[in-house]
Amino acid sequence: MMMNKIMMDCEKAHTVCDKSQYKEATVWEKIKLKFHLIFCKICKKYTANNTKLTKLIKSNSVFTPLPKDAKEKIKSNFKKELAKLND
Repeated sequence: MMMNKIMMDCEKAHTVCDKSQYKEATVWEKIKLKFHLIFCKICKKYTANNTKLTKLIKSNSVFTPLPKDAKEKIKSNFKKELAKLND
């Protein structure tokens, strides 16, 4: 009976993995995920890749924010194009 409460399917494991990356997973979800990862190599690989991707994005070596003026130009162009569609 306890095994049913601990086991989760791979889809749920992926969801909990994603939630965990954003500090949104509960302690119980994390425990269940750890248990699932012991037995599932596919989800273990998914979790490892997800962790690498998060670290890479946070490292600023891949992601550099746009300067404020570039953002404003994009917003302005978007509004102009949207106005054309509404006319």
